Amino acid sequence: MKPIKNNSPVLLLVDGHSLAFRAYYAFAKGREGGLKASDGTPTSICFGFLKSLLLVLEAEKPEAVAIAFDLGLPTFRHDADATYKADRADTPDDFIPDLANLQEILAALNLQVVTAEGYEADDVLGTLATKGKEQGYLTKIVSGDRDLFQLIDDTEQISVLYLDKSVLKGSKTIQEYHVEEVKTTLKISPSQVVDYKALCGDKSDNIPGVKGIGEKTAVKLLEEYGSLHGIYEHLSEIKGATKTKLETGKADAEHSQYLAQIQTDIPLNITLSECKLKGINLAELKPLLAKLELKKFLSQLDYLQQQLGGEAETDEENEDESLAFFTAEETKQQQQSTLKVQPEIIDSSEKLEQLITTLKQYQDKSYPVSWDTETTGLKPRDANLVGIGCCWGKNLTDTAYIPVQHTEGTCLDITEIREALRPILESATYPKTLQNAKFDRLVFRHFGIQLAGVVFDTMLASYVLHPERNHNLSELAAKYLPELTIKSYQELEIAKNETIADLDIKTVAEYCGMDAYVTYQLTLLLAKELEAIPPLDRLLRKIEIPLEPILAEMEYWGIRIDTEYLQTLSNEISKQLEAIESQTYELAGETFNLNSPKQLSHILFEKLNLNRKKSRKTKTGYSTNHAILEKLQGDHPIIDLILSHRTLSKLKSTYVDALPNLVNPETQRIYTDFNQAVTTTGRLSSSNPNLQNIPIRTEFSRQIRRAFLPKKDWLLVAADYSQIELRILTHFSQEPILLDAYQTGKDVHEVTAKLLFEKEEITAEERRLGKTINFGVIYGMGAQRFAREAAVSNQKGKEFIDKYHSRYPQVFAYLERQKKSAIALGYVETIMKRRRYFYFNGTPLEKLKGSDPDSIDLDSLKLGREESETLRAAANAPIQGSSADIIKLAMVKLGELLASYQSRLLLQVHDELVFEIHPEEWEELRPKIKTIMEETVSLKIPLEVEISVGKNWMEAK
Repeated sequence: MKPIKNNSPVLLLVDGHSLAFRAYYAFAKGREGGLKASDGTPTSICFGFLKSLLLVLEAEKPEAVAIAFDLGLPTFRHDADATYKADRADTPDDFIPDLANLQEILAALNLQVVTAEGYEADDVLGTLATKGKEQGYLTKIVSGDRDLFQLIDDTEQISVLYLDKSVLKGSKTIQEYHVEEVKTTLKISPSQVVDYKALCGDKSDNIPGVKGIGEKTAVKLLEEYGSLHGIYEHLSEIKGATKTKLETGKADAEHSQYLAQIQTDIPLNITLSECKLKGINLAELKPLLAKLELKKFLSQLDYLQQQLGGEAETDEENEDESLAFFTAEETKQQQQSTLKVQPEIIDSSEKLEQLITTLKQYQDKSYPVSWDTETTGLKPRDANLVGIGCCWGKNLTDTAYIPVQHTEGTCLDITEIREALRPILESATYPKTLQNAKFDRLVFRHFGIQLAGVVFDTMLASYVLHPERNHNLSELAAKYLPELTIKSYQELEIAKNETIADLDIKTVAEYCGMDAYVTYQLTLLLAKELEAIPPLDRLLRKIEIPLEPILAEMEYWGIRIDTEYLQTLSNEISKQLEAIESQTYELAGETFNLNSPKQLSHILFEKLNLNRKKSRKTKTGYSTNHAILEKLQGDHPIIDLILSHRTLSKLKSTYVDALPNLVNPETQRIYTDFNQAVTTTGRLSSSNPNLQNIPIRTEFSRQIRRAFLPKKDWLLVAADYSQIELRILTHFSQEPILLDAYQTGKDVHEVTAKLLFEKEEITAEERRLGKTINFGVIYGMGAQRFAREAAVSNQKGKEFIDKYHSRYPQVFAYLERQKKSAIALGYVETIMKRRRYFYFNGTPLEKLKGSDPDSIDLDSLKLGREESETLRAAANAPIQGSSADIIKLAMVKLGELLASYQSRLLLQVHDELVFEIHPEEWEELRPKIKTIMEETVSLKIPLEVEISVGKNWMEAK
């Protein structure tokens, strides 16, 4: 979620029915039709609702909360249209008692439930959001309903926290929607949501829309004319069948607009001050939770009290914290046997010696010992090692915990611990398994131990098997080991300004011991699942696990930064920005705030009278976002100045001014985190800071790379795969013209341009168009997008795409095969058989799963925008994923090469690897690096690597 941008208090508004229904259906298809107490009382809604609510409360820290529900009675919309929501399915029988229990719980939590006769919950939320904005709140609406996107405002005072099933199932990531997120998702602004539904309707609510106007047409019309009013005001400009449909359907459009519009000023008998949090009523809440057997929340009463504005009380009752959310039969089983690890605490030399003797017995790679570390922080370089846990068997007593640096209790001498463990941890003779081994490897490295013998990583195994899922330990335990109760880090209740080192050793031992125990059990289960899919097992063991220590090494060394140069560059950019501002003010005829959309809209569309049809109306004027400004390029010289100003401002704030703050003062280096299990495509990502997005297109952005330096007196080397994705597409598609171009060393963009322009001599501009379309096709670029990026008319863009299609039929045949595979098999595969899964639940494509891919006729399918985007991603996934496979495998082989040199690999950025090379090793390493990268895999065409050297990253590009 986005952090609060200012100190305004937060008003949290919850779409009660939306969250309740999502909680119900998230679990209704699970164990015995949902979650139940031992007497059969349904608890899916209570559990899912409270779990999600707590997650949001923790993240947002609201001052006030209100929960809106429908009354289930006719509203003004039903009065206007008897068919409104008439096709909704009947409410399930077990939904009603579950919701009734939830209402009682909410009352015991002292949370305001708000309803309004004659109106829907959406109207309640709209009115409360408006009141919140007027009273200075940052208002955040929790919902799984996109209809509420219309309430989001340009000032960012009102946003939507969008919930989906992943949150209810345990994910802790909630997407916060402001204006830009809505535009990215729906391709329209929040102010256009109502008019969008007025045009294409909403089947779920029986809102008719204009007959024959679909989602794509609605988006296109709103992009062109801004609003429903604007569309009908310019109806004479619209041609063909669309015009006819709009003329015929005008009454339906206006009626649909009325139904879709959320009211923001309905009468409510409540004030926002009454919604302020005031703590929970424990006397009422505890028996309710006990009756419903919601033991997980019973064990968190202090936490609930704190989150809801009260003060925690000491509870002397000994609750059985592990009993939570089981069916009647499961609850009985759980009551009979509560699993709790019993790690031996190693607090004497004798116990340490005995542990080492025990561990030396385990040398079978099929049953590796699991290890876990506890630290004072999440950055290994800056954290202290607090304790070490391990597990070597399935018994609850097959665990141990070694306290290392606790503030209280008995800890052995650090040197004694290190030297005792070194023969085990630094030897490949003793196989090991970890959850996120890279973190623990770095922790051990800073502790003075070089970890060796890692044969399994549960996080990476989960990632290879299910890249779209969450791979943290608690999520994996919930899926594979539901009989275990895993205590979260949050539940350790570490006091402010303290760390895990300040907790008592027994508490940490049980926490760390359970993590090690779970990791051991998961290793056996995940290994078995991988055995059933040999290609994925090979992917894990040949690429992902060997890559992990390479990434750890890269994170350990970081890269040197020239902070003095960045300060100089910052000053230069500031002067450039001032010059641009002066020129802009001169062209505008007045000074104004370039960062104010409202003021800029006034200058461009009112004072300079630029073409409003190229923009769209918003609450503050006409939109001036990047896409709009690009459309306006060439209409007035002020546009280029504004775009330049925005680019430079972003470069300055995001990189030039930010990077120096991340530099370690002792080493003058920055240390990014390389994320190996995040992207669904298989690509690596980086964070803290994100170096994957260092730009290179403009002169100033290229100059940022000049700040990245090698070790003093060493060389910085960049090795970049040339056109790797296009080469992969050529290999997969076997397109003859492209195969010939790469096999004979021709300029592939020039070849494409010659085919498109049907001539032998082409200009640099024509080659640029060839390059744009070559790379665009990989990402499913259509005619309009190509026209925009190539700066040609839409008609010309369509001609180019059609011609490309006819010249390269094998390319499109391959892309179509991937789409069919995604539908029929549910996944597509990379060159190394990495899978990316695609789901079409609830769509017409769902019934085609399991069919013969060749039997699917894509042209006959009626696809919505979301399905079309998913299929484009499916066509691209094997290309992106294969690129990731190749560069990862190259990194593994380069790691083996560099092990005997001083030189080292520092960064991976997309298709590029960055090294710092000792000068005396450069001539020897240069051909070896190039050969390894080019011969990592064998394709039908050669891979080509461009390798260059310099004193900094800019020189090496």
